[in-house]
Amino acid sequence: ILVPLPTEGVEIVQGQQVFGDPDAPHGHMHIRFDNARVPASNMLLGEGRGFEISQLRLGPGRIHHCMRAIGRGEKALDLMVTRGLTRVAFGKPIIQLGGNIEIVSRARIELEAMRLMVLKAAKAMDVLGNREARIWIHMVKAMVPERVCKIIDQAIQMHGALGVSQHTPLADLWAKTRTLRIADGPDEVHHMVVGRHELQQYREAPVDPSLVSVFRS
Repeated sequence: ILVPLPTEGVEIVQGQQVFGDPDAPHGHMHIRFDNARVPASNMLLGEGRGFEISQLRLGPGRIHHCMRAIGRGEKALDLMVTRGLTRVAFGKPIIQLGGNIEIVSRARIELEAMRLMVLKAAKAMDVLGNREARIWIHMVKAMVPERVCKIIDQAIQMHGALGVSQHTPLADLWAKTRTLRIADGPDEVHHMVVGRHELQQYREAPVDPSLVSVFRS
């Protein structure tokens, strides 16, 4: 329902904060509705169809979140490598210490894997439509923010105290990416959808009785 401002009964309480920092104006506001009334013509699509509206944008929105998260992961990896090559400790660049070179390798591999997954989900949306592509969308939304959070966290660790200060963008990158694990559905919801879909494949396919007997033995 479209509610224009000002409307009697609508109060903008405050801008929401994320991890203690103001998220406004680009974020969300805390709005209180107290018996606010608007014309029936302000209703979008139709009564009882709000969930339908939200689902139409959630697929593209989730893909967009993942795309931006991968960009944050790339920035974190860039900062991680630069720090590792220029910061010296114990007589050598820290990229050569503590398995850091493997951390960089794994970050690059995971970023490329995430990019391919998101591309496949986006292609499924283009070719099949949002409804048919939903499993791929749930998969990337469950995977990408979690993996990127880990990469950013490793970049913070390689920077030491500098990584949690205001002198690098890493703390902000981590906070925004960690928020994505809740935005547009928490990780658990996406895993539930993907897991149920996987189980359904087995329920619909005949099971070889000989395999069941082997498992029981």
